[in-house]
Amino acid sequence: MNFKTNLPEIATLRNRVKEKAQLPLDTHFHFIQLVAELEKELHEHMSETTLERVWGYSTRGYDTVSRRTLDVLSRYIGAQNWEDFCEILRNECGRESDLFMTKAITSQSLAIGTRLLIGWQPDRLCEICYLGDNRYEVIRTENSSIQPGDKFSCLLFEKGRELYLDLFQRANEPGAPNPDARYVVGQNHGLTTIEILNED
Repeated sequence: MNFKTNLPEIATLRNRVKEKAQLPLDTHFHFIQLVAELEKELHEHMSETTLERVWGYSTRGYDTVSRRTLDVLSRYIGAQNWEDFCEILRNECGRESDLFMTKAITSQSLAIGTRLLIGWQPDRLCEICYLGDNRYEVIRTENSSIQPGDKFSCLLFEKGRELYLDLFQRANEPGAPNPDARYVVGQNHGLTTIEILNED
């Protein structure tokens, strides 16, 4: 059985795997590292391309993931399997409404050229344009140190959660982005605004 990768339960699973592995999971090398981590801890082999499908990093346009993959990732974070992980989420105090009602946008669901408006407290706004391959360029900002022309990578935008802008690159920085450059917004209260402005 396959599951759509835009399910909110899978979004939560991605976040928890990312937190445990302490990897940004936004480059092919990071997924190779996660493969090694799964083999070391669970003695389970899984290809990096399979894992990339879960995070929407695949360039082949896959939007589903197998039950076995979800079982392995669920075991990695302490559940018995995928079904057990979903049951844990339903039973977690204070998590249910957050899990099933949060607004989220994944990069894999966007067409190149799509513009998003994101905001966070106290009065920050940022309009960004999707460039493809999980990469974005800033178009305009209000009350933020992020500037037009800055670029970053991101897989998922979730309302109410902090946002990590990986491979962050200032507009005036030539060459390839620094793999260690990361910018965090909404650290205390998460994103307050997520809106698609167009769908070119």
